[in-house]
Amino acid sequence: MCNKPKEPIVVIQTTYGNIKVKLYNETPIHRDNFLKLAEEGFYKDLTFHRIIKDFMIQGGDPKSRNNPDTSTEEDTVKGETIPAEIRFPLYFHKRGALAAARWGDAENPEKASDASQFYIVTGELAFDNKLNELEKQRFERLKQSIYNRLQSANMDTIKSLYKEGNRSKITELREEWRNESEKEANERKSEILYTEDQREWYKTRGGAPHLDNEYTVFGEVIEGMDVIAKIENAKMNEKDKPLKNIFMNVVVLEK
Repeated sequence: MCNKPKEPIVVIQTTYGNIKVKLYNETPIHRDNFLKLAEEGFYKDLTFHRIIKDFMIQGGDPKSRNNPDTSTEEDTVKGETIPAEIRFPLYFHKRGALAAARWGDAENPEKASDASQFYIVTGELAFDNKLNELEKQRFERLKQSIYNRLQSANMDTIKSLYKEGNRSKITELREEWRNESEKEANERKSEILYTEDQREWYKTRGGAPHLDNEYTVFGEVIEGMDVIAKIENAKMNEKDKPLKNIFMNVVVLEK
């Protein structure tokens, strides 16, 4: 008998029809935040303000409420955030994935999510050569993050060695950290590799694999990809904003 808790279901009502989405229980902060905002009516009359064909549709910016002309809307200012819940490789940016928008790494190294803005992936097909390259890049980033952690943990030692002028010992330590980083990254490779099922999805149905392990995926579309296709085919201006507002509301169907 399966005792797995039910995943909440919400409906994103849009100008073009309804999109039914399930929210993942493994991302509870994002799940509960999305449900709370929906129940409060936060999303009513907001719009999908950024749409890139064969990539994603994005909405949930409170500045888009009652805005008569999205084509002149200025870039969004940074709003409230919630902590990242990146669960890659469990969840990935397949076609239909629901994920949280966020600011870039420079101003947001923790990859915290915007508290209200979300996007739904449409994407395009990605094949083994692309996926292999992304895995390679991800491995190098993992290795660098391990090295940075080791260096940060030993900063007092480094400072003392600099004062002593002992450059050879510093070089020796850094070589040790590089070797340790390589070893640990290899032991943790499962964190950055695609499964065969995920590769098959990307090759046959598509998505946005370059966003994997970078943004929080917290749900997926279970009905309404045809509605999303209509939205992403709407006419846009040069800033990827629809020429006519595409309104939304989010309603909780099952909790």
